[in-house]
Amino acid sequence: MIKVSVMYPNGKDVQFDTGYYKNSHLPMISKSLGKDLKGLEFEVGIAGRQPDELAPYVAIAHLLFDDVASFKSSFAPHAATFAADVKNYSNVDGELQISELITLS
Repeated sequence: MIKVSVMYPNGKDVQFDTGYYKNSHLPMISKSLGKDLKGLEFEVGIAGRQPDELAPYVAIAHLLFDDVASFKSSFAPHAATFAADVKNYSNVDGELQISELITLS
């Protein structure tokens, strides 16, 4: 199992429309990826380490797939559409990381 994380860096001038992302962008992704998408989580950053410090990321989405091949084959045909939608919810691009999930217990 792999996790694809899309992390949107935070900052004083960052704009992020949580409602649009949750109610429009993520459902579009879920529908487009179909059965290859095994799970989807959405986090909203609320704080950093120190009091009054911004969270490092304003938002993070986690998408689960069986393997990298299923992610690439389902995501690639829609990548341009997903990227074009960013302007509707944020003024920053997300950073993407693919991770292997390792179960400890």
